[in-house]
Amino acid sequence: MWGLGAALYFIGFYQRVAPAVITAELSQAFGLTAAALGNLSAFYFYSYVAMQIPTGMLADRFGPRVLLTVGSAIAGVGTAVFAAAPDTWTANLGRLLIGGSVGVAFVSMLKLASHWMPARQFALASGVALTVGVFGGVFAGAPLRIMVDEFGWRSMMWASAGATVLLGIFTWFMVRDDPAARGYTSYAGHADVDKRDQTGSGVFAGLKEAFHNRNIILLFFISGAPSSIILTFAGLWGVPFLTTHYGLSAANAAGLCSTMMVAWALGSLSYSAVSNRIGRRKILYIGGMIVTLALWATLIYTPKLPYTLLVALMLGIGFFGACFILSFAFAKESAPARLAGTVSGIANMGVIQGPMYMQPLVGVILDHMWHGTTVDGKRVFDLASYQQGFSMMLIWGVVAVALLLMTRETWCRQPAD
Repeated sequence: MWGLGAALYFIGFYQRVAPAVITAELSQAFGLTAAALGNLSAFYFYSYVAMQIPTGMLADRFGPRVLLTVGSAIAGVGTAVFAAAPDTWTANLGRLLIGGSVGVAFVSMLKLASHWMPARQFALASGVALTVGVFGGVFAGAPLRIMVDEFGWRSMMWASAGATVLLGIFTWFMVRDDPAARGYTSYAGHADVDKRDQTGSGVFAGLKEAFHNRNIILLFFISGAPSSIILTFAGLWGVPFLTTHYGLSAANAAGLCSTMMVAWALGSLSYSAVSNRIGRRKILYIGGMIVTLALWATLIYTPKLPYTLLVALMLGIGFFGACFILSFAFAKESAPARLAGTVSGIANMGVIQGPMYMQPLVGVILDHMWHGTTVDGKRVFDLASYQQGFSMMLIWGVVAVALLLMTRETWCRQPAD
């Protein structure tokens, strides 16, 4: 059950990161500036973020099976639109459809986990979910780059569209929202979702209740800070930065960004396991943010790092930046269990707003500081331009640490309804 939801999340992460390795092809196909390229990539995040709270409420009301099936179908259509796009506007539309549709995957997985798995495994399920997604991002790194070189980026998008539609068909026939549908005992603590969440008034009352919780509001703004670093760098601007300033090939640079994503996945599993073992969320989150920011500052402000140190820094940023995964369990434990879907949607919306803002913002800063240099028709930016753009994530991270100090520790315990 959970695995088919994870498959859509895998595809969603693949689509999230794919523009990073085809920046040159997209720039040439649509004549994009850095700001326009950042905006094209971010169209995925615009609709993804917009869907998170509705997805949480819809998951509480209709269940993950319907959401995952419909999401897969629309994602397949959006990928086909992107593959066939003759201009920037159509490509933006395709990315918009993809982001909004795959945006149901993560929250639906968490909703399935709350029914099919014991409560003590929820944080671990969040970490494993990210791991599955990150491997989708890894596939969108060097492997996608190799296949794009062989078959072209449009052919790869058409193949992705077909695979996504097939996933939707399997999901409809195999996934069930609750173990009771298969004759097993549910871990949800009740036969199905709370009846108060089955009406429109109950849905919005739950949303209002969630946003009256201080922890959830703070985590909404905090969680985008670490994710913005990983998904802005590894998800878009890392490849052009590494090829320009370290002389790496596009495939090698994509491989390094994929390695960073793997470290992110491993870190998420480690944070989830350690947090559950010690019964703490807050202190691990703060520690992870501080280390991530120190490593990030070293990466962006040191002009020419030795290759070994560069790799080590990218691995460290990925690993410690995975502290964001604690946002989901932290938020879930800050509200009644009946709001699990809604709270998960709010938390995931906070995470994804990081790259949604930062990918296009870095592009705007790069264009503003561009000195007119081009190579093969593509704009080339100097180190100072990247430093200025990447410093925006550093500022957000410092603010996030300050906000984390204002949160209340949950001690890994779920409050009673």
